[in-house]
Amino acid sequence: MRIISLNLNGIRSAASKGMYEWLDKQRADLICLQELKAQQADLSEQMRRPNGYYGYFHYAEKKGYSGVGIYSRQPADEFIEGLGHTDIDAEGRYLEARFGNLSVVSLYLPSGSSGAERQAVKFSVMARFYPHLAELMASGRDVVVCGDWNIAHQQADLKNWRCNQKNSGFLPEERAWFGQVLHQQGWVDVYRKLHPDATDACYTWWSNRGRAWDKNVGWRIDYQVATPQLAGSAVSCDIYKDQRFSDHAPLTIDYAWTFADSPPKK
Repeated sequence: MRIISLNLNGIRSAASKGMYEWLDKQRADLICLQELKAQQADLSEQMRRPNGYYGYFHYAEKKGYSGVGIYSRQPADEFIEGLGHTDIDAEGRYLEARFGNLSVVSLYLPSGSSGAERQAVKFSVMARFYPHLAELMASGRDVVVCGDWNIAHQQADLKNWRCNQKNSGFLPEERAWFGQVLHQQGWVDVYRKLHPDATDACYTWWSNRGRAWDKNVGWRIDYQVATPQLAGSAVSCDIYKDQRFSDHAPLTIDYAWTFADSPPKK
């Protein structure tokens, strides 16, 4: 099973840069998208349902903002839009597709980089998302949460960690929260499982300022976080950087897992 996660920074923008031509060659089973920046009426037929895929979306109420999606080669048994919190769901940040006992989530946690008000929103979302993650872990389902978490967990996850310790995305409180997700709840950061010592090669996002891309001054803020058994089946991963569809790079992970490995529980 191949899963790709990609923050698009606008689905129409990414499409214009050849993203769908690239996807056609990837043989992915599931593709999790974040930051659609579009409404249903804005999507072409290719965007709604690319060749060979079913498309599921959770749009933000605000036009040109946020939104998440999932493409799947198999139709979902059900899909869940939102977390049940009106303010979070209005921003289109959570979509879960279920296939038997497998849940695939496309997640877009807020950024707090624009100021104190949005950082407070981010902390609020994190606080309310934490028990939902615990419920998913306790459910007995096989789960992978793919997306832009907007947190670099460790020093190895960004180039300039020393000067970013007071900046959103690398705040001690954010890093501690992510650590609790992993070490207290038991989720597995699949990329780090496969590449525990990676540094410069691990980045998935680069600022548009200061020639960050050219200098590889990046951050790893895009993750696939999975339940232990599913994470244990991961065999390879790749961060694609040969083309740029967005200010993020696609994260692809291959699992020795099929949909048949997660049949509905009786």
